[in-house]
Amino acid sequence: MDATNLADLYGTPLLDWQRVENRLDRGLEQAPGTAGPGRHTCWLATINTDGSPHVTGIGALWVSGIFYFETGERTRKGRNLARDPRCALSVATDEFDLVVEGEASLVDEPDVVADLAARWAADGWPASVDDTGVGLTAEFSAPSAGPPPWRIYRLPPRRATALLAVPPGGATRWRF
Repeated sequence: MDATNLADLYGTPLLDWQRVENRLDRGLEQAPGTAGPGRHTCWLATINTDGSPHVTGIGALWVSGIFYFETGERTRKGRNLARDPRCALSVATDEFDLVVEGEASLVDEPDVVADLAARWAADGWPASVDDTGVGLTAEFSAPSAGPPPWRIYRLPPRRATALLAVPPGGATRWRF
């Protein structure tokens, strides 16, 4: 991993990636009023066919150093990822704002899908695995997810940037 201090001109220290991971490991609550400020919304940026960005709010999980999110394959983000898997995910926590860049890929391992469905259900979204073993279904989802079944995407960080929102401040970019 290569780390670059983006704010050393202000004398702020390099952020430790482990600090970022430790915070993400605590979870990103998404129900209103459960986190700060108010909740944690993840934003996913994909690339439209004309090269312009498409940004939409998503529910994401951080598990063992990887972000996971779900959507219908026929949604704009699903179609964009099928054509070009490069994307960026951002989230604001009380401690820092974070952007993770990488390439998303479909999760086809039934055991991983089942584990993630159980995690989402434990967080309050009643997701369950569908008959295919690799799709999700539930009574509801975000309107932007499209109709079920929903597929899970894996986004391992290739690059990340964090802006520390608490003292001593700072900004760091990592390449993995």
